[in-house]
Amino acid sequence: FGYEKEHYELSMQIGEQTLFPAVRKAPSDTLIVAPGTSCRHQIKDGTQREALHPVTILREALL
Repeated sequence: FGYEKEHYELSMQIGEQTLFPAVRKAPSDTLIVAPGTSCRHQIKDGTQREALHPVTILREALL
């Protein structure tokens, strides 16, 4: 949804309702997790924080 140019601004507005403020409040060492590619990009665009896929976190935990 947010990948489409015509929906980007709406996507950012929706993120500002709850998600982005929560991510910004989280300490810098808190892992931000999002399974969807577009969700991770939305978080990055809206907060400048990197969200990781759950499998990436699991892989890192096993190494």
